Amino acid sequence: MSSPSKRREMDLMKLMMSDYKVEMVNDGMQEFFVEFRGPTESIYQGGVWKVRVELPDAYPYKSPSIGFINKIYHPNVDEMSGSVCLDVINQTWSPMFDLVNVFEVFLPQLLLYPNPSDPLNGEAAALMMRDRPAYEQKVKEFCDKYAKPEDAGITPEDKSSDEEELSEDEDDSGDEDIVGKPDP
Repeated sequence: MSSPSKRREMDLMKLMMSDYKVEMVNDGMQEFFVEFRGPTESIYQGGVWKVRVELPDAYPYKSPSIGFINKIYHPNVDEMSGSVCLDVINQTWSPMFDLVNVFEVFLPQLLLYPNPSDPLNGEAAALMMRDRPAYEQKVKEFCDKYAKPEDAGITPEDKSSDEEELSEDEDDSGDEDIVGKPDP
């Protein structure tokens, strides 16, 4: 098996090649941010989060540390620190897993199937068990308030041209009334 530093490098490259936006911290490969989007057809759909990943020296033999930077309402995510309580990452990690697994399988599964019996956010867990519709509404409110692309540090020029066209159509600032219409 290759050395941990080679494996770290390979996994990071594989993550970047999988169309995830990755932003390195400093010059090393041990700490970086990844843009993560809520799973489709879930109450988190449309949400965009900046997720901090820290790889320990012993990676892949020791699991990465994962945390949400912008707020997310979830029983297994600490509301203040963004730390993730995820059994696969924290307890049953194996060197067979890689960073792509974290973002394509583990985090989507966490959002789709929260575990309120092992909470980091007790309020979210209690609300989920007591009043599921109210819990889902609060998740959507948090997505609208804290999980927009700009909340994850995505600048407008990072959007695709389709998204830019949509946002221009939706942007009715009323400036046209002040300066008039542009010449054809």
